[in-house]
Amino acid sequence: MIVAGFGFRTGTPLSSLQAALTLAQAGQPPATALATPHDKTAALVPLADALGLPIIAITAPDLAAAPTTTQSAASHAARDTGSVAEAAALVGAGPGARLLTPRHISPDRMATCALATGLSE
Repeated sequence: MIVAGFGFRTGTPLSSLQAALTLAQAGQPPATALATPHDKTAALVPLADALGLPIIAITAPDLAAAPTTTQSAASHAARDTGSVAEAAALVGAGPGARLLTPRHISPDRMATCALATGLSE
């Protein structure tokens, strides 16, 4: 399983989500699922529908418990994690998951995306 984890601002357009995913997937296998905090899943539906992929909703405690490579002050303040995208990808990929890519930031800085692989790959 390859999970693309997303962090993004409210009102982020589909094009920003697609751009962040494209950057994260460069040279990597394609995602088989998308993950984001549970309160942001509705905003990820257009991308999931376009790609035909499921969305994994991540709870706040699980997000905060995931170790991340990136340590963003803004992410810590907003979500109690160093990187929402990295944490969502890791939690979504399941126990024993590892990052394939750290977070990548869309050119407009509205979205981030990271990839993780799980043991059930």
